[in-house]
Amino acid sequence: MSTAIPLIDRVNSPKPWYKQLWPWLIMSGPFLVVIAASYTGWIAFTRQDAMVVDDYYKQGNAINKDLRRDAAATNLGLTVNASYDAAQGKLHGKLLSFNQPISGKIIILLSHATQPEKDRKLETQLGQSGNFEAVLPALDMGRWEVTVENEQRNWRLTGTWKWPQQRTIDLKADLPPAD
Repeated sequence: MSTAIPLIDRVNSPKPWYKQLWPWLIMSGPFLVVIAASYTGWIAFTRQDAMVVDDYYKQGNAINKDLRRDAAATNLGLTVNASYDAAQGKLHGKLLSFNQPISGKIIILLSHATQPEKDRKLETQLGQSGNFEAVLPALDMGRWEVTVENEQRNWRLTGTWKWPQQRTIDLKADLPPAD
């Protein structure tokens, strides 16, 4: 007597689990999460986090001093108008106090919005009419945070500059409070 399995039973017999679609589809979710978590971990450990500071308390206290510097710029009525000449690699401008020139040495800080290694610090002497000129070679396109301050760091002007969309840098202190 033959023990042959009828054809109908061979067609309806279940396949092993690894030949089914659903177990693989269900397992693909957690597998993709493990891959994404590994990639995220790799990014976190191989990139420097430039936003973390060593002493956040001192940074917090410095904010109050910076606000006093902004108020000092307002009381002096300071304005800066500057333009960047990429061909010559120079930043030309004028610093005025209530439309009158001032003298002294100023520091211009150009901070790249996302890459701190591209930050620039320019020191220049103001001329008799408030004019200044600083060497600024090969400035990358992008958004720059601009800070202009005096050598003693008594006042500061801040603003945002998008090079090359904006050809000039125009910084003005807030209007002095009305009496």
